[in-house]
Amino acid sequence: MRPYSLTGGRTRFGHVLLVETFVAALEAPEERRELISGGWGDRVMPEMRAIVELCRRMRSVAEISALLKMPLGVVRVLLSDLADQGKIRVYGTGHGSGRPDRALLERVLSGLHRL
Repeated sequence: MRPYSLTGGRTRFGHVLLVETFVAALEAPEERRELISGGWGDRVMPEMRAIVELCRRMRSVAEISALLKMPLGVVRVLLSDLADQGKIRVYGTGHGSGRPDRALLERVLSGLHRL
């Protein structure tokens, strides 16, 4: 499937999703588990389900892109959609200057090399 068809041709996303940004799946409250386990998975693209499964453990945007072998831009759009739906949480890099921490980038690079 062509990457642009996964995003409906969209290239913009509403969340700050740098390559080093971490995301994680949100656990559903007990009273809503049946909604997610039953209905949500049936209505969602397999790529989005795969992203949520990968995000059961905190991962960087770059790591998700590499593991799923999907273009970074597509992953960013899908992650933004999932965050808007309340399926994942986006964690900032914690740097007010807008520049990522060197140690963080080295950890991301190391993780990508291990893939």
